[in-house]
Order: sequence, then structure tokens, then C-alpha cells
Amino acid sequence: MPRVPLQLSDQALSNFLALHQLPPAFRVTAESFYLPLAAQLPALLPAERPLLLGINGAQGTGKSTLAEFLDMVSNECFGWRNAVLSIDDFYLTHAERAALADDIHPLLATRGVPGTHDTALLTKTLDQLLELPAGAVTHVPRFDKANDDRSADASSIEGPLDMIILEGWCVGSRSQDVTALKEPVNELESLGDPDRSWRTFVNNSLASDYEPLFERLDALFFLKAPSFDAVYRWRLEQEQKLADASDADAASIMTPKQVGRFIRYYERLTRHNLQTLPSRSDAVLTLDEQHAVIATD
Repeated sequence: MPRVPLQLSDQALSNFLALHQLPPAFRVTAESFYLPLAAQLPALLPAERPLLLGINGAQGTGKSTLAEFLDMVSNECFGWRNAVLSIDDFYLTHAERAALADDIHPLLATRGVPGTHDTALLTKTLDQLLELPAGAVTHVPRFDKANDDRSADASSIEGPLDMIILEGWCVGSRSQDVTALKEPVNELESLGDPDRSWRTFVNNSLASDYEPLFERLDALFFLKAPSFDAVYRWRLEQEQKLADASDADAASIMTPKQVGRFIRYYERLTRHNLQTLPSRSDAVLTLDEQHAVIATD
């Protein structure tokens, strides 16, 4: 793949902002932080296979926006063909998580934490994409969050590829030392998991099923929120925007109490990521309290 100068047209950037309904202020983030990051991609490309790039960030940090931006820029500037995957699309089915809830712990009925994804399917999909020849097609699953189950539809990706982006809130995460599991980090753990069986299963799943997969990443980009409290506040704001929308389904809007409980499923690992991922990532994009990127390390 030739290494060409990075020259993104103003029209391409404007089209991206319009397509993703981003505010004009995002142009500054794109030009100051995202474009320089995209310029590094050719140097990361392996000689004989596609680049496998991971993007980690808590809820509301802009993982999917960054992934789509890098996809667009590498296509526009380098002529790359890419696949953008979300780890969310590889959740276990509703029935499979219900079985985990019955067999191991009731909290596993709720999707999100390690142990609630089909890592075997994700591994198989990545293997196929990494070796996808010209003209061949691989089908990538899609998860329907409204129905809390895997969609009957799948996306079709045609080879060959230059880059595969895997984004998700736990992508690149590492398990904790077992001693860290002793003390609960919130009420969900203290009341819902007093014997530590849920968080132990999550931690063991991360170590056995996820870490070997994440070791395959060629690079990891981390969107670093200022704190877990900011992530919680952003999630509340997102729910309020949904509630204010004229076409919002009232039944699908969570109350602040429900948001608080939901976000607690992610708290332990989110806090762990904020402490550990900066030193293990190839690029760290630091966000302020208003979601804006203010620095790149």
C-alpha cells in the first residue's frame, strides 16, 4: 500500500459532519486531533495482512465516531478498503444470556460486561476478515439493542481489506488481580453480588476469552474520559436528549435511577481502564468534561 500525503478535502470533512450530524465544533477536533492520528495509520500497516486496530472508550466518548472517521480518511487519502466492527454486535443472544443468568448469576442476563459476548464468533469473524481474498464476502452479525437480541440481518463485507477496526468499551481491557475483586465498587456489586461470583466470572472471562483476542491488535487507541462520574453524567444527558425528542418512545427512556443502575454494570472495568490503559495504548485522546478532545499522547 503506497504511503501518500494526508490531504483530506474540505468537502469530505463537511460531508462527514453532515452524515453523522456532528456540530461545527467537531471540525476543530477532527483537524487538530483525529487527522494527525489518521496520518499514523500507514506506518502501522503490516506487510502482508490488514491492520487490526482497536478503539477503547467509555460510553459517550465517541468511539464509533472516531472509528468511522478513520475509515473515511483512510479511504479518501490512502484508498483503503476497511471493515468497522463494534464489539456490541457480538453479544450473546438473549436466550444465551438467560441461560448464563440461570446457571451462573442473574446479573449476566444484562448485556455489556465480558462474558456476555460471543468471543468465538468474534474470533472467527476476525480470522475471516484478515484473510479475505478479493471478491470473497464475509457476513458480520448485527445486534438489535431495541429487542435485546441478535438481528436476523447481517452486514456483508467484501475483500480484500486494508484495515479492520474493532471498537468497544472493553476492547483492549485487561483482567484485574483477584484481590481487587474483594471490595465492591458500588451498590450493584454489594447488594447484587455479595459472594463476588458475578465479578469473578466477568474477570475470568476477560482473562481467558478476551485478552488472547486483544493481544492480536496491532494498535490500540484510547479515548480517555475525565472520570467515571463524567461518563455517568454524559449517559444521563443522552437519556434526557432522547426524552426531549418529539418522536421518542416514552417506554424506552430510562429514568435517572435506571441509568444509575445500568451504568454500574460498567463501573468496575471503566475505572480500571482509566487507570491502566493510558500506559498500554498507542495513542491516548484525553477528553474534557464536555466530551471534547483536548490532548493526544
